[in-house]
Amino acid sequence: MAVKKSELYSTLWKCCDELRGGMDASQYKDYVLVILFVKYISDKRRNDEGFDIDIPEGCYFEDFVALKGTPNIGEEMNKKMAALAEANQLGGVFVADFEDDTKLGKGKDKVETLSKLIAVFQNENLDFGKNRAADDDLIGDAYEYLMRNFATESGKSKGQFYTPAEVSRVMAKLIGLSHAKDGRKTTIYDPTCGSGSLLLRAMCETPGGATLYGQEKDNATVGLAKMNMILHNEIYADIRQGDTINDPQFKENDQLKTFDYIVANPPFSTKSWLKSAKVEDEYHRWGEGIKIGVPPEKNGDYAFLLHIVRSLKHTGCAACILPHGVLFRGNAEAHIRKYLVAEKRYIKGVIGLPANLFYGTGIPACIIVVEKSEAAERKGVFMIDAKSGFIKDGAKNRLREQDIRRIVDVWEAQRDVPHFARFVPMEEIARNDYNLNIPRYVSAPDTEILQDIDAHLHGGLPEHDINQLDTYWDACPSLRNDLFCSHPTRQGYYSLRCKQDAVRDVVAANIDFCRQNETFRNSFNLWCDSHRAQLYALAPGFAPKILIEQLGDSLLSIFKADRSLVDAYDVYDCLMNYWSETMQDDCYMISSGGWTVQLYTPQPSSKKKDEKKKEKKAATPEDVVCDLLPVPIVIDEYFAEKRDIIAAAEELLTQKEAQLAELVEEQAENYLDEDNFPDGKMTDANIKKRVKALDKKADADEIAVLQQFLDLKGDISLNKKLIKERKYDLLTALVVKYANLSEDEIKRLVIERKWFASLALRLDGEMQRISQQLTSKVSALAERYAQTLPEIDTEIADLEAKVAAHLKQMGY
Repeated sequence: MAVKKSELYSTLWKCCDELRGGMDASQYKDYVLVILFVKYISDKRRNDEGFDIDIPEGCYFEDFVALKGTPNIGEEMNKKMAALAEANQLGGVFVADFEDDTKLGKGKDKVETLSKLIAVFQNENLDFGKNRAADDDLIGDAYEYLMRNFATESGKSKGQFYTPAEVSRVMAKLIGLSHAKDGRKTTIYDPTCGSGSLLLRAMCETPGGATLYGQEKDNATVGLAKMNMILHNEIYADIRQGDTINDPQFKENDQLKTFDYIVANPPFSTKSWLKSAKVEDEYHRWGEGIKIGVPPEKNGDYAFLLHIVRSLKHTGCAACILPHGVLFRGNAEAHIRKYLVAEKRYIKGVIGLPANLFYGTGIPACIIVVEKSEAAERKGVFMIDAKSGFIKDGAKNRLREQDIRRIVDVWEAQRDVPHFARFVPMEEIARNDYNLNIPRYVSAPDTEILQDIDAHLHGGLPEHDINQLDTYWDACPSLRNDLFCSHPTRQGYYSLRCKQDAVRDVVAANIDFCRQNETFRNSFNLWCDSHRAQLYALAPGFAPKILIEQLGDSLLSIFKADRSLVDAYDVYDCLMNYWSETMQDDCYMISSGGWTVQLYTPQPSSKKKDEKKKEKKAATPEDVVCDLLPVPIVIDEYFAEKRDIIAAAEELLTQKEAQLAELVEEQAENYLDEDNFPDGKMTDANIKKRVKALDKKADADEIAVLQQFLDLKGDISLNKKLIKERKYDLLTALVVKYANLSEDEIKRLVIERKWFASLALRLDGEMQRISQQLTSKVSALAERYAQTLPEIDTEIADLEAKVAAHLKQMGY
């Protein structure tokens, strides 16, 4: 049975998290990721003779499994880790101490914890020896998944080892890594590499790979980074430990080594950063001798940026995440900013990001893009204000797929977009004294509600307020006239043509809005037609990541061209969310196993420690599932009649149960009082005995109630039996049908009835959202000016008079 990657990772995390106990996530991650690493290199070594990691005898994952339950398990695990490190020159990588009683407990507790931790990775589906599909990096994705969860759980001060994948992807695309054509000759550097995730994301954007270099101050995090590189098959990545500012590790001829591309997410606003480094820097990053101011010692943001500038080749490009303060702070930082913007013209662009994206801080940040190759001809700075594009994800914010794509598309086009992006000429920046604060140059949209005093006094809806909805009127010209008419007495003011509660119906019935719906559906159908043949041709071994890139590009292109009310990027987000939730797993299953389907019965997990699992037997269609081809789709396609018969029987059962409950409630203190029956038990046998004992004439009413009770119970019992039989009959038919489905049938049902149908439903929701949005705005406008001030004064006067009259009657 194929296993969904998403389920595999979530199960992995759940098991690890349950074993953690009271240990902090920032510490527990070291134990989990080390065991994951051992599992990977063991699987890889057994399946790939060219794998360059040596595993000494007795240090394979199976040898760790053999330690489960042994009293000296921690000590033996430490020995094996030391042997692995020595054999591969991985000193400092394995920072976890499996003999640490303070973290793992003592005696039996430690043995049990470590044994269970090893057992987590014995999952038969965690086979890292070979990829499941052409681009299925199972181990890399598993490591990334665990790393993200550990960063989330580690808290504000301990989550800085991980840069959110969404931000990493944006940075990698901004610096043009997709154009890097020199393969391994291309160099990518991260001076504050943390766990290495940002470096690896950058490399993924290159068509032919690259050589990776990274430096990280924290020794434990260096271990994570080195493991991360090996797990992603980047064995020759050069990761070094040390303080990048005061002890840079990458040098050539006593000067800093330079690189083609640099990505960095330095710690924000580091204090006392200037230690062994001197004010007149020996690597020429800052100092009066080279006319660059020294960054303030209490704030090291520009120290990292200047290090990046100095480490970049004259043809290179870099992206660095820094707090917003670097864009506008004064004194020494203002001098450095002027040097970078005006004198050297290195800064190509600035992208403002939403607040609370990063694990180490909640403050808003920006991406500064540095490019040297075209600096001499640079006429200004391209700015993007992306602070509003995000979704709430737990305690943090997260960039959506549409936010990533919107930023990248606008950046690559270098085009102005109202309220979002703008190329700012150097002259304008100079007039602002080289302040790069984005709101100075990219204006926010006009969303302010202006209260029209005249309208509040004399009535009518102001033209200004209606004009604020021009986006809707441009797309649906006749809709404005359907909703509003000129005020009978006041020029420049309008009235609502319909009642306020009828706005939704007017919008839905408008001819232009209906055309919008039709255009929207036609665009979706065009997209389906464009990719139908491609999807039907999917065969084992295809690359799902390339497929979704093609599907996304096409969808965005088609919906950008149709000029509908629904934003093309919202449509794109629907596709990418569906891909993430469902379609991605489907495609990896097809790529690894073909168009095959299998019914199975999910088994409940044991809740108690020593409880033996009892295999659950399927008795109804609800008891079985199929991941690739859901059971309801097959039922709807082939067994609609059986489905409808069962549904009708269940509806009748619901009615009978409701009648019985109503009867019991009505007669609970009368004929159906339990005290009326032997031993206070209202059983069928006791009820029948009472019916026989009652007088047919004198007790006719009670007999009728009791007989109705028995009849209803009989009907319910019979109905349940029939439903059970029919469901079992349907289950039997399903099992036979699934076993005999042809590949063509599976393709048609998955592509048409699952993928396309699910997406169509999501996109319909986008049009409904637009309708609701417009309805809400029009209703709010009408409500705002529903009563004039004189009318409110009159109403108040009437109410005051009534209160006065009541008080007078009461003698006050």
